[in-house]
Amino acid sequence: MKIKTGDLVKVTTGKDKGKTGKVLQVFPDLEKIVIEGINKSVKHLKARGKTPGQRVEFTAPIHMSNVVVVGKDGEGRVGYKFIEVEGKKTKVRVLKTKKGREDLE
Repeated sequence: MKIKTGDLVKVTTGKDKGKTGKVLQVFPDLEKIVIEGINKSVKHLKARGKTPGQRVEFTAPIHMSNVVVVGKDGEGRVGYKFIEVEGKKTKVRVLKTKKGREDLE
């Protein structure tokens, strides 16, 4: 899974198309992510005993194919490259845009 917690993403489809937000949670098995302020849903809770009924608003997960990662140079896809640091090769995440490459971490 190439999208990580803390990445800035833009929604490409759905009711929140064009909005950007920060990734709060990632569910790799379901291939879904939770984005801050995107895909808000309301759940109605029934009254039970002395507690009254209420409406709970939360951000629902969205499929990761419906978002694209955003960086300083624009939006693009996530790739990897190997750099050599003190004689050891290290794998680094890179955002590949039309303008070039940009390190994500």
